[in-house]
Amino acid sequence: MQRMRRARAVAAIAVVVLLVAGCSGPPPLDPLADDARILAFGDSLTHGTGADDGDSYPAALERLSGREVIESGVPGELSAEGRRRLPGVLDAVEPDLVILLHGGNDILRGKDLGATRRNLAAMVDSARQRGIPVVLVGVPARALFFQTTADLYYTVAEREGVPLEADIMETIIDSPELRSDQVHPNAAGYRRLAEAVHRLLVRTGALAS
Repeated sequence: MQRMRRARAVAAIAVVVLLVAGCSGPPPLDPLADDARILAFGDSLTHGTGADDGDSYPAALERLSGREVIESGVPGELSAEGRRRLPGVLDAVEPDLVILLHGGNDILRGKDLGATRRNLAAMVDSARQRGIPVVLVGVPARALFFQTTADLYYTVAEREGVPLEADIMETIIDSPELRSDQVHPNAAGYRRLAEAVHRLLVRTGALAS
């Protein structure tokens, strides 16, 4: 009987933990003004490799959000290179929000992911030093099956307290109909990515529903 009561207590605690976790949302953001400028910063996934001009996720997000979205993606760029490039872009663009989608090339090339994590955190800090909030988008880790977002993105998001879109790139990479090749979305995939980022911006309060 005592063993049964203990088991029930453990089960009850587990339910409470799940409920609390389910109720917690991403860190809130200030609402974006109608004339706000969003900077989409990253590598080929931000540039729109694999789709025609006008079909990148920044272009689709601009249509969805009604805000100007500036695409600053460099195909093949490593996170260390992005870390060096970002400050100049921030000073030139002066955005009201940064969407950071970076680190995929580090993962593909087998780079030290501890260094990737530090580079992403430094990019977040670079924006914050200028009073610019950041939204992070995760990229799947290398795997033969079942693509899942690399742990480093969860770590950066938690430590830096920034909203994270962790699911959409998993979905795209696992869906041949959303890809132009093994790592890049096609137009439909980029549209799905933009929709996921838009939903996160609505959930955080940056955009109205």
